[in-house]
Amino acid sequence: MDKIEIPQQFDEILSCIRTAKSRVFSAANAELIFLYWRIGQYISKRLSSEEWGQKTVEQLAEYIRAQEPGIKGFERRNLYRMRQFYETYPDFQIVSPVVTQLSWSNNLIILSRCKSEEERSFYLNLAVAERYSKRELERQINSSVFERTLLADKKISGANRKLPEAARGVFKDAYIF
Repeated sequence: MDKIEIPQQFDEILSCIRTAKSRVFSAANAELIFLYWRIGQYISKRLSSEEWGQKTVEQLAEYIRAQEPGIKGFERRNLYRMRQFYETYPDFQIVSPVVTQLSWSNNLIILSRCKSEEERSFYLNLAVAERYSKRELERQINSSVFERTLLADKKISGANRKLPEAARGVFKDAYIF
C-alpha cells in the first residue's frame, strides 16, 4: 500500500467518527429539549389545576438537588423556564423539528426576547438554518433582523410580491453592517 493513501484512508475514518459524534450530540440535545418540555408540561398542569402552589416548585428543585446532587439545570428558575417553554409551545409535535435542533440556551433566548409567535418562528428558523451560536443569535436579535426583514418585505414592489414565497429575499444580504 502506498504511504500517500494511508492518511486519506485515515481521514475517512476520522470523518466517520466526527459524523457519529455530531449525530450523538444532536440526538442527546433533542432528548433534553423534549425532557424540558415534558417537565414544563407537568409543572404547568399542576400549577394551573391548583394542585401545586408556587412553593411546590421550589420544593421540587430542592428534591431533585437532594436526590441527584451532581445534576445541574433543575433549579427553581430553570423549572419555571421549562414551564414557560411548554406554555409557549403546547403542541410539541408541530415545533419539535425546529426547537430540538437548537440548544436549550438558544431556545431560552428566543423565548425571553421575542414578543410574538411570528418573531419566535422567524428566529427559530433562522437560527437552525444558519446554525447560530448563542452569541450570534443574540447579535441578530439585538440588531432587529426580524423587524428589518418585515420592513424590507413591505418595500418590495408589487411585481416582486407575486413571486413565489421561496424566491423572496433570495438576493438579500445576510450580513448586517
